[in-house]
Amino acid sequence: MNVADVMTPRSEVVTAEVPGTRDDVLEYLQERSFSSVPVVKRTDEGEQFRGIVTRDALIARPDEDQLALLVEEVPTVTADTTIEEAAKLMVAEGERRIPVVDGELNGIVTVTDVVRAIAAGDVAGETPVGELAGSAVNCVYRGTPLPVAERELSYAEVPYGVVLDDDGRMTGIITEVDIIDVARVVEGEAETGESLADEDDDWMWEGIKAVGNRYMPTRNVEIPAGPVSEFMTGDVVTVTRSRTAKEAARLMINHDIEQIPLVSGDDIAGVVQDMDLLRAL
Repeated sequence: MNVADVMTPRSEVVTAEVPGTRDDVLEYLQERSFSSVPVVKRTDEGEQFRGIVTRDALIARPDEDQLALLVEEVPTVTADTTIEEAAKLMVAEGERRIPVVDGELNGIVTVTDVVRAIAAGDVAGETPVGELAGSAVNCVYRGTPLPVAERELSYAEVPYGVVLDDDGRMTGIITEVDIIDVARVVEGEAETGESLADEDDDWMWEGIKAVGNRYMPTRNVEIPAGPVSEFMTGDVVTVTRSRTAKEAARLMINHDIEQIPLVSGDDIAGVVQDMDLLRAL
C-alpha cells in the first residue's frame, strides 16, 4: 500500500500562501489543533510548495510577522512512497505530518493515516505493544491547576499526563488537546494570563502568565485555573503487553486518542503512543 491510498488529497488540505503574515496561520493552527501548516506560492507556472510553518516557529519568533521568513524545509514523500517508508521517515524525523510532493503539493500524510492503515490490517500490525510502548510515564496530580499541568506537559515534551489520585492510582488522563479545547485566546500582551493565580496561591510560580507556549501559536492565551480533575478524561482506555499493534490502533481510531496506558494488573507499566505503533512496520 502506498501513501496515495491513505493521504489527505490536496483538495482537502488547508494551506497558507506567501507572501503572507503569521496571522494567516494562527487561527487555523488553533482551531484544528495541528502542529503545522503547509505553505505554497502561486506562480505563472502553477503552485509551488515552499515548506511548513510550525507552531513552535511562531512561538520561538513572536516578533517575526512575514510568513516567508517563518517557513521551514521539511522531509517530503511522493504519492507512490510505501506506507512503511513514510512511517520510518516520520519516526526518524519526529514528524507527525509529512507533505506529499511531486513538483507541487499533492496532499498530506499523517501519523493517524498510518495508524488507520494498521487498524484496518492493510499493513503489518502483529507486534505486541509491550515491545513498542515506552516505559517512562508522565504523570500529574489530579488537584494540579490546569495552567501548571500545561507547563508540566510542555517541560516534559509529551502530549499527555496520566492523572494520579491521592493514593497514586491512575484516575484519568489529560492531553494537550484537552487543554487546547478550553484555552481562550485574548487580545494584547498585557492581558495574557491575568487572574490565573494570585501571589498567595499555593500553586503560583514564576512564568505562569506565559501559559500555552508549546501548544498554542501565541502567548496571548488564558487557561482555566481549575484542577486537572475537571478537564481530564476519567474513563481511560488501557491495554496489556500482549495486545497487538493492530488492536491498539483500532482502540486509538475508535476512541479518537493518541496514547494508551499499558497496564499490568493494577500497575501502570508504560504508555504506547500512536508514533510507537509506526515502529511495528
